[in-house]
Amino acid sequence: MPNKTISMIKLRQVIRLYHQGKGSKSIASTIGLSRTTVKKYIRQYNRLGFDYETFSGQSDMELSERFQAEEHSGRKSEKEQSLESILPDLVKQLKKKGVSQELIYRRYKEQYPEGYSFSHFKRFLRLYKSQMNPIMHMEHKAGDKMFIDFAGTRLRIEEDGVSREVEVFVAILGCSQLTYVEAVSSQKKEDLVKASENALHYFGGSPLAIVPDNLRSAVTKGSRYEAVINDTFACFAEHYGCTVLPARVYKPRDKSLVEGAVKLVYRNIYTMMENRTFHDLQSINEAIRVAVEIYNNRPFSHKAHSRRQLFEQIERDTLQDLPPYRYRIREQSVLTVNRSGHVRLGSENHFYSVPTKYIGKRVTLIHDRDKVDIYCRHILIATHERDMRPYQYTTLSEHLAPNHRYLMEWDAENFIRRGKEIHGDVAAYVEKVLEETAYPEKAYKSCSGILNLARKVGAERLAGACRYAYGLGQFGYRTVEDVLQQGLDRLHIEEESAILPTHENIRGNEYYQ
Repeated sequence: MPNKTISMIKLRQVIRLYHQGKGSKSIASTIGLSRTTVKKYIRQYNRLGFDYETFSGQSDMELSERFQAEEHSGRKSEKEQSLESILPDLVKQLKKKGVSQELIYRRYKEQYPEGYSFSHFKRFLRLYKSQMNPIMHMEHKAGDKMFIDFAGTRLRIEEDGVSREVEVFVAILGCSQLTYVEAVSSQKKEDLVKASENALHYFGGSPLAIVPDNLRSAVTKGSRYEAVINDTFACFAEHYGCTVLPARVYKPRDKSLVEGAVKLVYRNIYTMMENRTFHDLQSINEAIRVAVEIYNNRPFSHKAHSRRQLFEQIERDTLQDLPPYRYRIREQSVLTVNRSGHVRLGSENHFYSVPTKYIGKRVTLIHDRDKVDIYCRHILIATHERDMRPYQYTTLSEHLAPNHRYLMEWDAENFIRRGKEIHGDVAAYVEKVLEETAYPEKAYKSCSGILNLARKVGAERLAGACRYAYGLGQFGYRTVEDVLQQGLDRLHIEEESAILPTHENIRGNEYYQ
């Protein structure tokens, strides 16, 4: 590795004293350089063929270019060249699990016993890696991004005598680095959405984008170019006017800010939780909130202002206003409508109706604890109140086929009402059928058959048949049908019309005795 380049001022002093006839030892002691360095630059000066006037007229930039080009042209040692030739392969080996710098250095020394020391070896390795993968400095604009992640180390609570671990959610604003921390039960999407929402309300506004790590509760499928976002988390972000920009897979620098925040949380908040016992999430979060306020109001290292002060000065006013109401998590399921015109919501196995024309089609259920909306190709086709009863049916009559809708309307009051529309005697007979038949569905079928006879024989004949059957004390469809078939309803009318009027000129039966 080449020696460190001296400044151009010292180079001019070396050449000036050299032209005054001073020796290398004298020049070295006068300027404060090693004698070897003085000799090296004098040799370069002579090799470049300058006279002193030409040298003095050169600018610092011109001298730097000439002398550094001379210094680096073909002057690498054989030892340096041999190490540089194997550096790409060494860096590849370091990416393998269990391979360390010490291990590849031992292999290097076995191949090159006269090679560099371990410290020089690491310096060459570090320089090569930095040249192949330079770090880009990220400028974070105020109100632009909120970075979120879960801490790798969990906290613990004692709940009902049972100890369990809880996840720790961390959110940080990119510009001011104001930080929010909350303990949650799990990394499931419900807990992630709730914690992210609490963070936005803590900050008092929403940024333009939320940057999660590739959490399964936020990102369904990671991608270098366009990740697939979990529908629930995407809807939450849309509610607050944010875009979801997941960190690239295997690119830790994309989320370096929040990872740095997690380390600071370990140091500044976890230490305040030590030797304390918490019995539920509420109590541990109360302690976390106190520790977070202390942390956010503590000045940055080597700076006079804190995260809170920086946030109030430059970032609060850049955040978007929060909507007037909080986001309600709505689950989504894609199902096929069964032959009965219902879909089964799997969480409680309850069935909800849709119009019969959608039988066999794929529909999307979007639901929360109170409401179930059913969509087909983004068109709302049904809305139901949520019913938690398992294996029950919620059916709207307008969703049924006409024949099925008719069956839905079967009830005692409906049959009596329809009977009155025909004739009062029909209504009285139907009511008696409903009373006398033990099983309701059998009674409904009988009443339906009796009322449908009006279309065949007319209202007057049906009323007569019902009066005749009522007089017999027999109640049912078959009785009325037999009366009509035998014409007994007409016979009753003829008997009434055959009764002769009373008159003194008409001889009765007694006259012939």
